[in-house]
Amino acid sequence: MQFEECSEGPYRIFAGALEAPRGEGYIAALVVRRIDSGSPRGCETFRDESLACGYQWKTARDALFYAMRRARQVIGRESKTAE
Repeated sequence: MQFEECSEGPYRIFAGALEAPRGEGYIAALVVRRIDSGSPRGCETFRDESLACGYQWKTARDALFYAMRRARQVIGRESKTAE
């Protein structure tokens, strides 16, 4: 299990590469929180613990890369609806 965390504007990204439940490889997981919502922990805007319908990547790095790319798509969509 590997995790990566970073900030992107007013959002906090929590991405994970989890060992696949069946077979070898990793599945990607993602939580995006808006951190300026007035709460110390922020407000969760997106969560998916099995991105891409549980697709198995060969490496944890590949799964994390996909999760981070998906996070930026979610943030872009959220930013457009906030305007």
